[in-house]
Amino acid sequence: MRLLQFNNDGDVSLTEFLEYDIPEYAILSHRWEAGEVTFKDLTDGTSEGKAGYSKIQFCGEQARRDKLEYFWVDTCCIDKSSSAELSEAINSMFRWYQEAARCYVYLSDVSIRKRKASECTWESAFRASKWFTRGWTLQELLAPRSVEFFSWEGSRLGNKTTLEQQIHEITGIPTTALREYPLPQFDVDERFSWAKSRQTTRGEDKAYSLFGIFDVQMPLLYGEGEVKAFQRLREAIDKPFKGSEKDLLRHLPYADEAPFNAYDRQDEPACLPNTRVDLLQEIYDWTDGKDGQDERCIFWLSGLAGTGKSTISRTVARRCSEQKRLGASFFFSRGGGDVGHAGKFFTSLAVQLADAVPSLQTHICDAIRKRSGIANLSLLDQWRELVIRPLKLVQSDKPSSPSSYLLVVDALDECDNEGHVRTILQLLAEARSLTTIRIRIFLTSRPEIPIRHGMYDIPQAEHRDFILQNIQPSIVDHDISLFFEHNLGRIRQEWNLGADWPGGEVLRQLVVYASGLFIWAATTCLFIREGRRFARKRLDTILKGSSSAVTAPEKHLNELYLAVLQHSISLDYSHEEKEEARDMLRQILGSTVVLFSALSTSALSRLLQVSREEVDSTFTDLHAILDIPKEPTRPLRLHHPSFRDFLLNKDRCGDFWVDEKEAHQLVATSCIQLMSQTLKKDICDMHAPGTQASQVDCSRLQEYLPSEVQYACLYWVQHLQRSGSWIYDNEEAHRFLQAHLLHWLEALGWMGKISEGIQAILSLAARISDTERPGWSGFIYDTKRFVLFNRSAIEQAPLQLYCSALVFAPGHSIVRKEFERCIPDWITLKPKVQRHWNVALQTLEGHTSGVNSAAFSPDGRQVVSGSDDGTVRLWDAATGAALQTLEGYTDFVKSVAFSPDGRQVVSGSSDKRTVRLWDAVTGAALQTLEGHSDPVTSVAFSPDGRQVVSGSRDGTLWLWDAATGAALQTLEGHSSSVMSVAFSPDGRQVVSGSSDGIVWLGDAATGAALQTLEGHTDDVSSVVFSPDGRQVVSGSWDKTVRLWDAVTGAALQTLEGHSDPVTSVAFSPDGRQVVSGSWDGTVWIWDAATGAALQTLEGHTDDVSSVVFSPDGRQVVSRLWDGTVWLWDAATGVALQTLKSHSSHVSSVAFSPDGKLSPTLQVSDRWVLESNTKILWLPPDYRQCISASWNRNLALGHSSGKVSLFCFNKAAQFVI
Repeated sequence: MRLLQFNNDGDVSLTEFLEYDIPEYAILSHRWEAGEVTFKDLTDGTSEGKAGYSKIQFCGEQARRDKLEYFWVDTCCIDKSSSAELSEAINSMFRWYQEAARCYVYLSDVSIRKRKASECTWESAFRASKWFTRGWTLQELLAPRSVEFFSWEGSRLGNKTTLEQQIHEITGIPTTALREYPLPQFDVDERFSWAKSRQTTRGEDKAYSLFGIFDVQMPLLYGEGEVKAFQRLREAIDKPFKGSEKDLLRHLPYADEAPFNAYDRQDEPACLPNTRVDLLQEIYDWTDGKDGQDERCIFWLSGLAGTGKSTISRTVARRCSEQKRLGASFFFSRGGGDVGHAGKFFTSLAVQLADAVPSLQTHICDAIRKRSGIANLSLLDQWRELVIRPLKLVQSDKPSSPSSYLLVVDALDECDNEGHVRTILQLLAEARSLTTIRIRIFLTSRPEIPIRHGMYDIPQAEHRDFILQNIQPSIVDHDISLFFEHNLGRIRQEWNLGADWPGGEVLRQLVVYASGLFIWAATTCLFIREGRRFARKRLDTILKGSSSAVTAPEKHLNELYLAVLQHSISLDYSHEEKEEARDMLRQILGSTVVLFSALSTSALSRLLQVSREEVDSTFTDLHAILDIPKEPTRPLRLHHPSFRDFLLNKDRCGDFWVDEKEAHQLVATSCIQLMSQTLKKDICDMHAPGTQASQVDCSRLQEYLPSEVQYACLYWVQHLQRSGSWIYDNEEAHRFLQAHLLHWLEALGWMGKISEGIQAILSLAARISDTERPGWSGFIYDTKRFVLFNRSAIEQAPLQLYCSALVFAPGHSIVRKEFERCIPDWITLKPKVQRHWNVALQTLEGHTSGVNSAAFSPDGRQVVSGSDDGTVRLWDAATGAALQTLEGYTDFVKSVAFSPDGRQVVSGSSDKRTVRLWDAVTGAALQTLEGHSDPVTSVAFSPDGRQVVSGSRDGTLWLWDAATGAALQTLEGHSSSVMSVAFSPDGRQVVSGSSDGIVWLGDAATGAALQTLEGHTDDVSSVVFSPDGRQVVSGSWDKTVRLWDAVTGAALQTLEGHSDPVTSVAFSPDGRQVVSGSWDGTVWIWDAATGAALQTLEGHTDDVSSVVFSPDGRQVVSRLWDGTVWLWDAATGVALQTLKSHSSHVSSVAFSPDGKLSPTLQVSDRWVLESNTKILWLPPDYRQCISASWNRNLALGHSSGKVSLFCFNKAAQFVI
């Protein structure tokens, strides 16, 4: 790459740099006009006489003002006489603009001079500039981070951020695309639309100018024409998805065990002929649409454990499959890996639907092409993008093809997340909107609360319910009798037991003992069959062991399970041997039934450190109650969950009883011992400190972290908790963490389960008392801070635990002191760090632009944030995990709030001046409220959740019905923009703050003005009622916080301390404290009664724009303009120790003149790199504004005023 440079004499020269050695530079964007300076003009020395030379002078002078030595101008930095160089330049152009420190847009047709007295500004000329019509300038607008616009006189007009709205209106490009939002997030057709009306001198350049927009590279073939060039461009864009649609579908995560006919399910039975006749006919009539109620798209079959729900599901699925009308099936199984959760539910349904409905395949594949990461989106997005939208697009293949397909969802109650269960139910109900191809859902479950409530939320007219227990007992008994007759008949034939075996009377007895439970009948038949030549004897055992009288079904099940367990212990054993066998049975079976996720027999033996032979021997005669695969690597499962209930109930199983707490303690101990023996530094043998977790594929992960080790890492704390023992009494757990904490976190990082690790640490912290074991308590607390602070680093590159995480931990951190020996010896000089943990608990990163608003959910478990990137995000407040991204806006989101029940979120935006209501669980948009004539700045729910209030720059407040979206009131009391709104705790009043400096109180029912509070001398940015409704607090750009009497309007307190405008205020839940945030980068906590300052929370890297207390008052959440959200501990107020040598931003750092700048060390995208290898991740507090390197030394200057110094060993390899 060639760059221009002005020497001391004012002459311009060209210097060529290799790719790795390119210095910082500015870049010019302009329209080519007559007299441009070419590469030949520069080399010939004839450039100064040409008209275009003034542009070069402008760019060079502006770069110098911005302290940039080099700059680039396309007319003269490319030798167009070389076709090879031209081709390379055009293919590199987007990247060159993207990597420029500054991009200067020179608008030769925009002037700041007024030609007439009536002309006000240059804006009309800006909007009409031909720069916006040219093909090449599209990438020059989108690629750079910093784009500044200048008039032909060289006067600065603004930048891409300040002129964002005008640029959006001129070009039609979404504001999110103008804010560095990743371009692949916009679909191909939308990106093409941005260039539709743009022109280029040569037709081919219309296509060539889009290479960077679509991240493709192509050879230039001038002369091929515009049509051919676009054809080749399309082919290059589509190339990654050019494989067969079957290959494309393989990109979707798929649960192999989900379908009714999966390999692992081939031995699971369907209904026998002439059984369940009436019920099946009712289901088939509904499936076929013969019941005359098409709108009922869901059939919910509810039944208690053991009543045969899954058998019915398999029967229905098999029949529809044979009729080519089965769309998909998913059989949930608790603890069954991929079928135990909803992570692969909708993607698995989509893959099966694509196979079942041929014409659907193309539309599903199109969805994958448009959003390659669709499997990582919310359940709502997966369902709508992969199922609903494709089904709406598809046309029936031919008149004879089915117009309705069935989805079978079995045992939804066994999905491991109740929230996901309710989400699935809400989303499945959307199938009623389909018209061309209809979808019906056959759903089975136990009648558990989440499902009952979920079904109640769906209108009764849209689902059909059937309760198995309501079937007449005589019908159930008849079906069970046929089941026994069929299965015992097969056993009779296999073992030649005689034509009259077992006989009619015995069959009748067995039916009575079954008491309506098909699981009893199935287990009985399995138990007898496993007896082989002793089948007759086993039947006699059951008949003798079961009560002769009709009793509760559970009693018969108990007797059956006892018989199975007793027969697994040989009668030939001595008394001592029987006791030993029983103990081993309890140990292994007990461990099996308390597992949180199924393991194979081989993995179970390694976890419990019991020989494989011992495990196999224990399970030999238990096939009647356990599904034991022939392959030792496949997971072991219970035939039915009722056996677990039996085994853990002392009153039901007598001598075989397993104490659940002891079983959990045994597994917890086994997990800790296994991890202690297995885990180590760099367990996956990757060596490179910057290795991304995504680079470790499943096979490598399984090789180095087998399933039993992964299980131990995930669940050891849960087992310890369920054991009931106090954590501080568990010396083994303490020793494990002191020796292997980093190894454990590393393993979780490779597994992609760091959120689960954080939850485990939080649960440990919650159960440890400071008084019982202060050392243990301190270690766990420090571990919590350590993991929350380094969450992003561990998730991205787990080996940074030994580098970044330890290097940047506070000097007095217990974890740092314990593991400082693990820091690689190639880091020879470490930066000075704070002594103690900052009060900020964690930083939530994900927004791509400034965050304008943040709030806690009422239960304190979630945080919602709204941003200039046009999105609303939901976060887990404990772990920092991103839960939902609510998309739909094309402009800034200014305000967000939870409803009082936490089930909805309201947001206000500049986008079409709208207020939106969202479902906080599914992410679905519920209402769009329109009425304001200017951007919405603030929103809030009423305390009962029935109303929403919104404030706008149009100076009005609107009250809305949250259920219907109807406008209830328009309140007018301000002469300027409303900046903040809130309801009183009783919902009867509304308070607002405005840029007119007034705090206004109004009646929420009538709209009448109650109080006008005056005293602020500048804009009122934030207002809120105290919890008792007797006071109002306001924050203002006059740098003060004021407390008012809400009844009399009297000013109570003026709180002064901030050095810049106050942007946000809030009361603590008990009303005793007030928190405020300011552009000065600090958060202050005040005593509401006295006005005294209690805490100053410092450490933010940007202006604070919003603050709020958590519902328990123990945390404060703050959000910054830089797009981050911070969580603070409100109680500790630990002072932040900083190396402060500046009072403002560090704009430049440099080594002494004898140091030679080295290209080896550099900083890019949150990482320190050696050449192009990532070696050290930088936490938010340590990301540079400017950096310099010399030899193997690195200096980083930060916006906080700190400078961090590093030195890396010359001779060392950067390995772990």
